[in-house]
Amino acid sequence: MFVVGALAMPAHWYYDIAALQRDYGTIRDYQAPKEHHPNSIMTRASTGRAGRGDQTGDIVGGVILKGKKAFWGRPHRHYHHGLRAGDNTLNLLCVRVLIRAINAAGHYAPADFLRDYIAFMTTPDSHNDTYAESYHRDFFARYAQGIPPERCAGAEGHDTASIGGLVGLPPVIFTTLGQGDAAAVTALLTHLRLTHRSATLERYAVALGDLLMRVLQEPVDRLGPLACATAERLGFPATAVVERSLRNRSSDLDVIGKMLSPACSIDQSFPAVLYLAARYTDDIEAALIANANAGGDNSHRGAVLGAILGAGLGFPAIPERWIQGLQARAELESEIETFIKRVGEANPLPWPS
Repeated sequence: MFVVGALAMPAHWYYDIAALQRDYGTIRDYQAPKEHHPNSIMTRASTGRAGRGDQTGDIVGGVILKGKKAFWGRPHRHYHHGLRAGDNTLNLLCVRVLIRAINAAGHYAPADFLRDYIAFMTTPDSHNDTYAESYHRDFFARYAQGIPPERCAGAEGHDTASIGGLVGLPPVIFTTLGQGDAAAVTALLTHLRLTHRSATLERYAVALGDLLMRVLQEPVDRLGPLACATAERLGFPATAVVERSLRNRSSDLDVIGKMLSPACSIDQSFPAVLYLAARYTDDIEAALIANANAGGDNSHRGAVLGAILGAGLGFPAIPERWIQGLQARAELESEIETFIKRVGEANPLPWPS
């Protein structure tokens, strides 16, 4: 998850593929974001609530992202101004907050995550990212009104059902390994509802949970069929699309960009994840490169893709240069190893090799 998020980061929310190629070439390794982002619409985002609007509000700058509000008003400023090659964006940094909370408690506890999430988001200089998705802004607009944290998730809006909402679910799902499907569904919906109130998104979250549990438990050669079956239950003909793409050796942009939007909407982005998982079922490097170079919401889409392929192919499949190039490699390794130990202690089943 962290590798693909960092790989995709400089081209996050590029919708002009020619501009992406001009600015970064074909992305195969980590790069720092350029200051100018041709498709940035951060100047249209509200700084006081979710969605678009004016920038008179001070949730951004006053409650979260302290010191970053000025960048929101500058045309074509990169969403991730301030990050370096190999850095992760805010949603993945919040996954680390979640992992550390699980490590400290020895289990998943929603109240622990909320406590640590609020502290992380409201502490100056806790991270270097510049942008926060709508759901973060909505949460903290409500929090600033004195609403209890467990009730701060905003009502569903036009951008609530987005792939970014699924990024925090894999660690929660993994804490239920061996406890049955019902436990996984309960845990993932509990976590999702802390920050997102969306019946639409919940359907896809449950599908992700079901897929991850099965990928972990079945042979690696079942990863592609499992991804296709999941997509087809959601209404996307993945088997036929993948077969045609492989037969014709066609570009992934014929699928992500023509058949499916590269944007964040969950009904487009999650099928795109499943398409890439099925097309590159035994090649995590090719899959993550394809995702990064498709632009759009490639960082969040890629984090979910990385969770699926990582679960299926395992740690050795990840190119070593990408692991070594992560800015937070040492800290991540420590957090992940502790997570595996804590979850393993509570898990009656052996972890996959």
